[in-house]
Amino acid sequence: MVNNDTVMENGKCIECGANQVEGYSCYEMFQFPLVWEHNDPKLYALHFWLVSCYMIQHPSNYTKDGYKQLVNLFIEAYDGEWGTKYILIKNREYVKNVGKITNPTPNEDRIRIYRKWSMTVEDIFKCGEVNAINSINKWKEQIRIDLNEN
Repeated sequence: MVNNDTVMENGKCIECGANQVEGYSCYEMFQFPLVWEHNDPKLYALHFWLVSCYMIQHPSNYTKDGYKQLVNLFIEAYDGEWGTKYILIKNREYVKNVGKITNPTPNEDRIRIYRKWSMTVEDIFKCGEVNAINSINKWKEQIRIDLNEN
């Protein structure tokens, strides 16, 4: 099943490995915290981390250089404990250097490669809105650990 940048086979995302939950693909589960963050400014402050964690686990959405730029920005921001404003400034600088970052290949023709991750958006969705801040902070920590392992 193809659903807005996600391909689910046998109830699993073929890129991040998230299980389908309550009939939702990983992309659909990702929409929930995007809505939740509008109810809580503290959660919204984690928007960069939420989006980058999800996107790092779905590299087919990016060009090779665009994905590399995203991972580098994530690592530098995490390791440097950058604030959101600084992250956005650096992102604009990096994008100027990289050019096109999103994959121009039609969704159904993209090459997707599975990679095992310690956490996925499935974990954020299952923990729910009341635990979203803690879940997203844990997710970014796990992504950083997982990126070190490769």
